[in-house]
Amino acid sequence: MIEIVTLIKAYQKEIVLNISELKIEKGELFGLVGNNGAGKTTLFNLILDLIVPSKGHVVSQGITVQESEDWKAFTGAFIDESFTIGYLTPDEYFTFIGDLREMNKSDLELHLTAFDEFFNGEIRGKKKFIRDLSKGNQKKVGIAAAMMGRPEVVILDEPFANLDPSSQYKLRSLLKKQAAEQGTTFLISGHTLDNITEVCNRIVILEKGKIVKDVPKTETTLKELENFFAGVKEAESFVLD
Repeated sequence: MIEIVTLIKAYQKEIVLNISELKIEKGELFGLVGNNGAGKTTLFNLILDLIVPSKGHVVSQGITVQESEDWKAFTGAFIDESFTIGYLTPDEYFTFIGDLREMNKSDLELHLTAFDEFFNGEIRGKKKFIRDLSKGNQKKVGIAAAMMGRPEVVILDEPFANLDPSSQYKLRSLLKKQAAEQGTTFLISGHTLDNITEVCNRIVILEKGKIVKDVPKTETTLKELENFFAGVKEAESFVLD
């Protein structure tokens, strides 16, 4: 589905991302973790053609993203609030994205109804502009919009940040449900290890722009990740396996 080949991003002489090869298969729930500055957002920005690589390329479903915009038709994403339109209300924004995704009113309503519990009565039917919502509610709007139109690939950068615990649990269910029912490929980054390990079936650790581990989820993955980021000695085998 997504293939990364010799992907390097450098600013002046500082290399912030250096991935020789990475393949993400169709239907995977792909988790990306790492400390601040590890390169997570940079990787997602390159996959979405928001920044230009210093070397290498990204191929999504056979399309080189730097050479064609055809991949946009099957890709949804939410990186930050700039992905929404702040002067619209959530309902206006959903209608706008629905039109772009060629969704009729019935399809749009069906999609948004699935998010009712996640929205918690604070998003739809309000007169507030998106820019005036809390950070958490802005994120809810962006996530719901990114998943509209049955995209084959959805990229979410730290979707659990700024969400209260109840909303985090509800988002876990929404992501797993869409992956199971629609075969969506999700690329999800985050700092909350329990959320990532709960949702994702494959987890990659980035450190200083490089992949230091790429593992399928097991019963011990969360503990191993916690040990790694805590600097526990036992984590050395986890990194070097």
